[in-house]
Amino acid sequence: MAQITPSGKSGDLKQEDNKKTSELVVCLGELLIDFVPTVGRVSLAEAPAFKKAPGGAPANVAVGISRLGGSSAFIGKVGKDEFGYMLSDILKQNFVDTSGVQFDSNARTALAFVTLRADGEREFLFFRNPSADMLLRESEIDKNLIQKAKIFHYGSISLIHEPCKSAHLAAMRIAKDSGCILSYDPNLRLALWPSAKAAHKGIMSVWDKADIIKINEEEITFLTGGDDPNDDNVVLKKLFHPNLKLLIVTEGSEGCRYYTKKFKGRVAGVKVNPIDTTGAGDAFVSGILYSISIASDQSIFQEEEELRKALRFANICGAITVTERGAIPALPNKEAVAQFMLEATTI
Repeated sequence: MAQITPSGKSGDLKQEDNKKTSELVVCLGELLIDFVPTVGRVSLAEAPAFKKAPGGAPANVAVGISRLGGSSAFIGKVGKDEFGYMLSDILKQNFVDTSGVQFDSNARTALAFVTLRADGEREFLFFRNPSADMLLRESEIDKNLIQKAKIFHYGSISLIHEPCKSAHLAAMRIAKDSGCILSYDPNLRLALWPSAKAAHKGIMSVWDKADIIKINEEEITFLTGGDDPNDDNVVLKKLFHPNLKLLIVTEGSEGCRYYTKKFKGRVAGVKVNPIDTTGAGDAFVSGILYSISIASDQSIFQEEEELRKALRFANICGAITVTERGAIPALPNKEAVAQFMLEATTI
């Protein structure tokens, strides 16, 4: 059994026994280095120094699922440089299948500086000119890996530029044809798109293909043209589509809302002392996809109580992650989540 370190993370990630009961989740997209200020609540310009942390939303999800005891793989491209080798090694150390990772000798691994300012707003500064993740080609997609998956997870950043956009769309087609559950987290990063209009068009271009979508309140406001993100009617009329099995709206520390064809509701969040919110949404996605991957059938989409348990588990995954700096370094294992649940019920 994995040992829990004082920080609640895994000191020994030998999870092969757990993975026998789960099915593969394949994540496609960006893998990069996040530079996070060593002190909290400052702007990037005010930060005295930065901590280097592996990141990239789809990669975070792949690691999160693996740490929870699930089976995951990552498809993407990094530079043939020290950062690229480091990131690939980190995935391997976390038992993520890296057979779909490509290395580019003509482009660098992407870098992102990210902070949570004193006013509560997140600030990003990206170095992608172009970065290796933008250059993934359709011919480099591992079709066999996707065909083995139960769930195929992706974001929208890989839809911004060619040739990665075509590779992403081809991978989605393979996944759909193979009977995968398609999971979509738009992960809005306006600074990376040519314009807000392009971002809206790009994000919505694959909206009706997904079986599961996770969005936050800011993304609802953006995608609906300024409508109230707390209005269920707005979500159901403008964002829920006939092919969806599950639409989730995350609300940070307040928890999440959920919508299916049969029911809708809300699962309260859990309170912690946040240090860095980077990766919290990805940890949440890891939690819910892990729960779906280990289920013997798809009853989680029809049984409300079962879904609520899975969403509480996901909420706790997100909450634990904000108690440490960086994304991948802060993702919890299953034992840490179980310990958190135990302590919460005994308080």
